[in-house]
Amino acid sequence: MTIADGLKAAVLLFVAAIVQISIFTQVHVFGGVPDVLLVTLVAVSLLRGTIVGAGGGFFAGILVDTARLGQLGLTSLVLTIAGYWIGRYGETTGRDRVHAPFLSVAVVTVLYSFGLLLVHFVLGEPAPAAAMLRGLVPSIVMNLILTAPAYALVRRLLRPLERADLATEVRLLG
Repeated sequence: MTIADGLKAAVLLFVAAIVQISIFTQVHVFGGVPDVLLVTLVAVSLLRGTIVGAGGGFFAGILVDTARLGQLGLTSLVLTIAGYWIGRYGETTGRDRVHAPFLSVAVVTVLYSFGLLLVHFVLGEPAPAAAMLRGLVPSIVMNLILTAPAYALVRRLLRPLERADLATEVRLLG
């Protein structure tokens, strides 16, 4: 990955974080909230792999935590893990599959929601599981609607890597 690709990914995630905080946080449809930041992170992670996914998740999470004036690190922890695992899926299994972005967004939306709920619960903060469960299906549907345009934009800006640059197999150490 070049420096220009890293800057493009950072700008994409920065803009997605700002748009998420300023616009999409106020959009509630049937109790669900679309998450353009999560969808953008999935697209970047699928196209660039684990390191960029984890770094991008941390960067985007810190931006969100800072903008919300909340506890630093809660969102970044969950987004870092999400970016890493989606990047891993993109490196190994989901390389050129058409369904990969949609499957990834659906799975990560569920895991992200439960991850945030778990982190808040462990820290002793209010964790409204019923409200999260009521809004989960609408959030998945809205994120899936956002997936095609977001993935197309990210794919246009971050061209897919050559096969030689991607991991070909999972190596076990030991």
